[in-house]
Amino acid sequence: MVLYTKWEALATQDRSEKEYEKFWQDYFALEEGVYDYLLSNNVSNLEGTVSDLATKFQLDSVIFTGFLDGINTSLVTELDVKSLEEDSLLTLEIDFEKLYYNMLDAKANWLYNLPSWNGILTEERRKEITKDYNKAQIVVKDKKIGRNDPCPCGSGQKYKKCCINK
Repeated sequence: MVLYTKWEALATQDRSEKEYEKFWQDYFALEEGVYDYLLSNNVSNLEGTVSDLATKFQLDSVIFTGFLDGINTSLVTELDVKSLEEDSLLTLEIDFEKLYYNMLDAKANWLYNLPSWNGILTEERRKEITKDYNKAQIVVKDKKIGRNDPCPCGSGQKYKKCCINK
């Protein structure tokens, strides 16, 4: 069975609410440890097999696949996570600015507030990324066309006499 399928089965397994919360709390703690290591040591490139990298971070391969699924959109070249096997060779190049943005998007405050970000991105740069993220979340509505405004189709007539009835 492919690792991603095992990860999906594990992550979506039926659990009581308490078990569900414990599973994700434990997973997020493991994930935080991996990110803290990567940021603290300014590791932007990782190479090795899935099982070797999982062992390096003291995770089993299925949990590590969940981590890879989470970081995938922050990589310079995304992985085909769904086809990974234990012996799949990985070359991961992390784009830290994209990673920070994606952590904001995931509302993962336990990750984007890690003190180890200080050695990677300046506080000013993190504020800029946060500002860009917040700007992207603002919904801008198109200006409403009034009945007596010129019709946007370019006919020269008032909107109420032209396209409002179409």
